[in-house]
Amino acid sequence: MQRERLMRWASLASVATAFSLILAKLVAWLFTGSVSVLASLVDSMLDAMASLVNLLAVRYSLKPADEDHQFGHGKAESLAALVQTAFICGSAIFLIFHAIDDLRSRSEIGNEQVGVWVILFSIALTAALVLFQGYVVRHTGSVTIKADALHYRMDLLTNASVLAALVLSWLGYKSMDAWVAIGIALYMLYGVREIVMESFDLLMDRQLPPEQLEEIETLVMSVGGVQGFHELRTRRSGTMPIIQLDLEMDGSMTLEEAHDIAERVMILIKKRFPGADVTIHQDPV
Repeated sequence: MQRERLMRWASLASVATAFSLILAKLVAWLFTGSVSVLASLVDSMLDAMASLVNLLAVRYSLKPADEDHQFGHGKAESLAALVQTAFICGSAIFLIFHAIDDLRSRSEIGNEQVGVWVILFSIALTAALVLFQGYVVRHTGSVTIKADALHYRMDLLTNASVLAALVLSWLGYKSMDAWVAIGIALYMLYGVREIVMESFDLLMDRQLPPEQLEEIETLVMSVGGVQGFHELRTRRSGTMPIIQLDLEMDGSMTLEEAHDIAERVMILIKKRFPGADVTIHQDPV
């Protein structure tokens, strides 16, 4: 399927980008000793670990339903997203303490030009990946790819901040390097909130958004022969919507007629929500 292929390519691109950035930033840190470059390096190392987790999670979540997992393996995506947030929080706390220590010791950095060129390369590579991930998220709705894309969007701001810190240090404002590192760490902590809430909602089987519930109601009531419905229950397993409802129809119609109406309702819902698992119970009015 196109959706599965896009998710796999996005995961592979993320891993390749993360390891490329690690090598580049390691060189920059060794040449400059900059704590803000170190902050960006640690962030990229965590991105690499998170991307590997994503790659495994996407492969597992795309496995078809089996006897033990009859609704598929989609929740593996949410678990992977929570693992990513743990990585981010741990690295942010480490960076804050390291930057504070750097401020106390009044460390100096050098070879700022090398750092500037490496960070410019990092910004270009990261921007290309974010554009591709955005395309994949729009066409798949994957929460794992969305979480990974959030990391790299944060990286763009992080790299821009590091670039500013290196330039300011070059101009003589040495303490800005550590302050930028602290700002990056705080921004990393702020950015995980959305991932945590969305992953928690998926794991706790939160219903679909109100606007999607209204769409389902409109689709159901647009089919001739439907007199009403009740007990609408919805949730998601990864990218797969799960929709269950009781359909109300004239009790005097034949079983075949009732089945045909329910089938038309199911086709409409699946057309609007591709890949959805739809269960319809038929009730006589």
